[in-house]
Amino acid sequence: MKRKASLLILLSLLLATANTFSQDRNFYIFLCLGQSNMEGNAKIEDQDKIMNDQRFQVLSTLNCPDLGRVKGNWYPAVPPLCRCNTGLTPADYFGRTMIANLPKKVKVGIINVAIGGCKIELFDKDNYQSYVATAPSWMINMINQYDGNPYARLVEMAKLAQKKGVIKGILLHQGESNTGDINWPSKVKGVYDNLMKDLKLDPKKVPLIAGEMVHKDQGGKCASMNQIISTLPQTIPNSFIIPSQGCTAAKDSLHFNAQGYRTLGKRYAERMLFFLGYKNVKL
Repeated sequence: MKRKASLLILLSLLLATANTFSQDRNFYIFLCLGQSNMEGNAKIEDQDKIMNDQRFQVLSTLNCPDLGRVKGNWYPAVPPLCRCNTGLTPADYFGRTMIANLPKKVKVGIINVAIGGCKIELFDKDNYQSYVATAPSWMINMINQYDGNPYARLVEMAKLAQKKGVIKGILLHQGESNTGDINWPSKVKGVYDNLMKDLKLDPKKVPLIAGEMVHKDQGGKCASMNQIISTLPQTIPNSFIIPSQGCTAAKDSLHFNAQGYRTLGKRYAERMLFFLGYKNVKL
């Protein structure tokens, strides 16, 4: 009996060792969530399709036959990085800027789950169903691509990614649909805390980086929300705000245009690189 127990313990140790060695500590993974500006609203231009360094990867959260992508597999991060037919997103130039500044041994992976037009309540693990029940039909179609629960899909993909690499940060761009909601910071904290718990992450090591809405200098229709967003670090100590001033906008004054996304994405990367200890960042 003792011999059998010893063999079981040895087998468990071997399996644990195997799992440790399969995880690449130099594969930095970032979770991206939010609404349409994180989903990607701008048209993907030719310059955005050029991928010179395949150290930047995207984990497909859906099956996209036209793109040759299968859910749960990694691919070179050529846009779209969210769903099968979405546009350019801040995550594109976040990742490109990261690999341009990180050591050659480091890879960067993106997992992007975002829904255009949604409130932060959609990512509330415990109460999302009540929000979905009131969502418009056009949004329901997008939500259903994630089996009705975008938060659960994000966690599912993140757990899969943790077998290959290490989650280093969370990127958020959301707030247009919560404009004026003074409880937004606490709602975001609820999402963040659940991610920390469900993925067994240390909040001191995994920052939340949140971008501002289209700035008032671009005539942003939701620019007033930036004042509320600025208070997020009071609620989540390890959070940082990315300014949108000077990031050019689309004609609707709600979304950024392609150049605006490029600039915003680089700013996300600059903040994350600084957190990781890199001071001289090439933008």
